Amino acid sequence: MGTSVIGGSSTRVEDKKFLTGTGKYLDDLEFHNISNAVFLRSPHAHAQISSLCTSKAKQMPGVLTIITADDVQKEGLKFLKPFVQENPNTGEAFSFADQPLLAQEIVRYPGEPVVLVIAETLYQALDASEHIDIDYIPLPHVTDAKEALAINTINVIPAIERNIFVEWNVCNQDKIKKIFDEADYIVDLSLKNHRIVTNPMEPRGLIADWDMNNDSYTLYGSTQNIHVMRNSISDMLGVPATSVRFIAPDVGGGFGAKNFCYTEYGLIAWASKKIQRPVKWVASRSEGFLSDHQGRDHQSESSLALRKDGKMLALHVKSYANLGAYMVGSAGGVQVVQYANLPGTVYNIPNIGLEIFGVLTNTTPIGVFRGPGYAEANLIMERLIDKAALQLGYDKAELRRLNMYRAEDMPFTNALGGSVDSGNFGRVLNAALEKADYSGVDARRRKSRTLGLLHGIGFAYHIKGTGGAPDENVDIHFNDDGTVSLIMGTQSIGQGHETTFPQILENQLGINKESIFLQSSDTDRIPFGGGHGSSRSTYMGGTAIFRAAKEIISEGIKIAANEFETSVEDIIFVDGCFCVDGTDRSLSLLKVAQVARKLGRPLDTYQKWTREAMTFPNGAHVAEVVIDSETGTVNLKRYTAVDDYGVLVNPKIVEGQMHGAIAQGVGQALLEGVVYDDVSAQMLTGSFMDYAVPRADNFPLFKTAFDGTACTTNPLGVKGCGEAGTIAAPSAIANAIVDALKAFGVTHIDGPATPEKIWALMRSS
Repeated sequence: MGTSVIGGSSTRVEDKKFLTGTGKYLDDLEFHNISNAVFLRSPHAHAQISSLCTSKAKQMPGVLTIITADDVQKEGLKFLKPFVQENPNTGEAFSFADQPLLAQEIVRYPGEPVVLVIAETLYQALDASEHIDIDYIPLPHVTDAKEALAINTINVIPAIERNIFVEWNVCNQDKIKKIFDEADYIVDLSLKNHRIVTNPMEPRGLIADWDMNNDSYTLYGSTQNIHVMRNSISDMLGVPATSVRFIAPDVGGGFGAKNFCYTEYGLIAWASKKIQRPVKWVASRSEGFLSDHQGRDHQSESSLALRKDGKMLALHVKSYANLGAYMVGSAGGVQVVQYANLPGTVYNIPNIGLEIFGVLTNTTPIGVFRGPGYAEANLIMERLIDKAALQLGYDKAELRRLNMYRAEDMPFTNALGGSVDSGNFGRVLNAALEKADYSGVDARRRKSRTLGLLHGIGFAYHIKGTGGAPDENVDIHFNDDGTVSLIMGTQSIGQGHETTFPQILENQLGINKESIFLQSSDTDRIPFGGGHGSSRSTYMGGTAIFRAAKEIISEGIKIAANEFETSVEDIIFVDGCFCVDGTDRSLSLLKVAQVARKLGRPLDTYQKWTREAMTFPNGAHVAEVVIDSETGTVNLKRYTAVDDYGVLVNPKIVEGQMHGAIAQGVGQALLEGVVYDDVSAQMLTGSFMDYAVPRADNFPLFKTAFDGTACTTNPLGVKGCGEAGTIAAPSAIANAIVDALKAFGVTHIDGPATPEKIWALMRSS
């Protein structure tokens, strides 16, 4: 190829429809004779359903049907299985129970669906739901993972002993103990990475339309992974996957909560067949708080052993992951794969031991919120290092530099077998500290002191493996009108795929991207797809495009050689044209595609590939805070990020991803946190009245930059870019707050760092 368009910040082509109000989200779709669904959910965390009567509700105006667990059982619908069911490291099955579509006899978390009501209108369904009589007998409940492990009297699911779905020990206890016994310094940390609500802007939902002519289902849903949804729903319905077509219109965010299936989807699909009409369900915001897969809720007790010179000798972590009432999606796999992949993150720690407990409680199931597993591991590591620097009198930047893997160490494999192909961690850290004016913080600290403010600076180095589902495919068609259809298995929910994927194909084939039209989000268009979880789209989809383009060029050379009546060795491909080398004779790719079609040898190409490794985006984030010493209020004054995402396809789009992830990370650090009542286990933070998400005035202007090292695991050199800020921000901000409070003897704070919490820490010193 000649000119490259990779790295150009072209504007997003999809923005026009969104800015002009012509996008089509689930609630915008119109269907003839559509009905509306409402779920009646459990008000209890744990209770026995002693009686259930729907007779009054069935007589309400507009009611079409009311479905209970008995109806589901009579129909023979299957329970929802988790996507990941075993520990891939050992092949041992997790201890889990499939999730009932509607609660059967026992409810296990507040918000669990109990009854489905379908009526002509939404308000009629809501009215009818209020006339359903249910009596509950409350049972003992538990919401904390450590307590669930310790209490023998409460079993969330009777068949699962001690509420443990996985217990995995990756630790040579004798060796680790000996190292700690002989170490010069030991730093201990008890940490809680608190639970948060995922909160995509568009709620979850599904519209189901059953076709009686061929007994098939067409489903429209706000989701991140149409093929996983299709397969899970077909399993619940007990029909072949070919009987289910899943289409995702424009999707207003997901952040992991829409990656995997929910029981509601199987029920809505079946209800459409039952009443022989389209059925629509869109969750209310309150339903989202109660029932969407949530994030984090991870406790740990960690220890770091060091030599006098600051070199790290060993890391030991004992962790307790709260998975809620059911193990859903890939939540089990997160604990033994993502979390256990890089527990030492970017630091060369020769000995690492992990003790992992995955625990069930009477809470909403935990899913895969942005950066799952890696966010938990990064927070532990970055807080440990700052505590070590504070406790032992080291400079926190120097302690990091001393222990980081160096550029010349690449690729490295850590003590537990996790491998990273590329990166220059020290250089990126230095760039971030320079951009943040780290050397000038003392002057800013003195100025804050004169104003009665506490001033702190903190930083964190993040890393994450991206790749998600290991298989991806692409189908490229050259159309009669000169356009190109780019059909992808991965799916967009706002990341800019309609811009970046055509940009990659333009770069490889020299076709103007205005002629390339992305098609995705429909299971009938392509055999399978891995969605976009784990920031995989550009890596997996982009590599599929790259490989397909190579095939197209190879076949095109043969067609061009035939047209020019020369040998294939004489044909070269440059800037979208096949040329006879050393002459001015050329044909454009689109012209060759026309010729190929006439010859019955179309250049249409399908490409499937399976990855063997992941990509590892990484970077340094620096947060600077001032704290009001009278109230404990935190003001985030500065935020700087320098990230390594390898080769950037479209830097402007990447920068947007950075900003969004940082915003969510700041939200977790300072504002967001799920709270369950100690007595009733009701979610006290069940709406925006009680759950604080960040707004524009919570942020400074972000200072961002890129310092990329090309990834070696894919031909484009790209690394996933969607999750860095959610991983780095909580660590950097916690470190900054502790730095500001060190005069009070504070050495650690768990999030969210609310004014009340900080005020109490200052007063207790």
